[in-house]
Amino acid sequence: MKSILRLDIDDARILIAGANAAADEIGVPMCIAIMDEGANLLAFERMEGGKVSSSTIAIDKAFTAAAAKRATHEYGAASQPGAPAYGINSAIGGRLMIVAGGVPVVHEGEVIGAIGISSGTPAQDRAVAEAAIAHWLAR
Repeated sequence: MKSILRLDIDDARILIAGANAAADEIGVPMCIAIMDEGANLLAFERMEGGKVSSSTIAIDKAFTAAAAKRATHEYGAASQPGAPAYGINSAIGGRLMIVAGGVPVVHEGEVIGAIGISSGTPAQDRAVAEAAIAHWLAR
């Protein structure tokens, strides 16, 4: 039998609160998705003014980070023409994201879930995701 650590709804609320604070600080309303370790959606919020088109992107960024157990920006260079993972972004029905903003949540060396952020630039999305995780770690 194996015990599995995973984010729960209370963790998701803390991550969303951290993402909201970071997004407010930079003045960019975001779409925020939280997945558990099995890439199941736990929570989603589109801040007032967050792009409607970014809803699915945030969810897919969180899905990628949870399922692949790595940040979405790590796929960027590897997925370009001539690179070893060229075309990987078309995997899993196009759900695998290669744009920054999806980050795994790690506890005691294990990926226990992920956050996906979308509506800003890739750098803004990544920064908000990382700020949300820092907020969760500081709880």
